[in-house]
Amino acid sequence: MTSAERGRTTIRERSVARIVAEAAQDVEASGGLGRTLVGVPIPGRGPARTEVRVHGDLVTAKVALSVAYPMPVRAVAREVRQRVRERVAELTGLTVGQVDVEVAELGRPATGERTVL
Repeated sequence: MTSAERGRTTIRERSVARIVAEAAQDVEASGGLGRTLVGVPIPGRGPARTEVRVHGDLVTAKVALSVAYPMPVRAVAREVRQRVRERVAELTGLTVGQVDVEVAELGRPATGERTVL
């Protein structure tokens, strides 16, 4: 049986976006964003916001996340880019061409949490 006869696997953008969000939050000192309801902050944190485009085998991703204060923002963003590229390739076989990281919040650790420098 040839590859043309076996068919084709399609990975939805929504699935890739979930992988991107999880990979971004795997990086120490990065996290999700605060939640609001009609502009009023509510307890808890949501996941990192992602926007993903898949063109053939190439992925472009945008991630909005928080970085724990006082961690170096550039270093955390660099780690997020690398982790996103690795996980998307590992789980989907797709290549991530570009990862834009927006640090939307700087957060202080919650009571009892520590930030490793």
